[in-house]
Amino acid sequence: MTRAVPILSLMLASGGCVNISAPDKPIEINLNINVTQEVVYRLDNDAKSLIQQNPGIF
Repeated sequence: MTRAVPILSLMLASGGCVNISAPDKPIEINLNINVTQEVVYRLDNDAKSLIQQNPGIF
């Protein structure tokens, strides 16, 4: 209780006023996000040899 009295009196003596207001313009958040997806195909040996023998099928 003895600590509360000096802190309370200091708060009352400062007498400052805080003014909070909304900004005039809306807040703009610019996110430059680049999403890159890499897809890797793994072929078994039979499919790989089939593609090499018949390159025109794709």
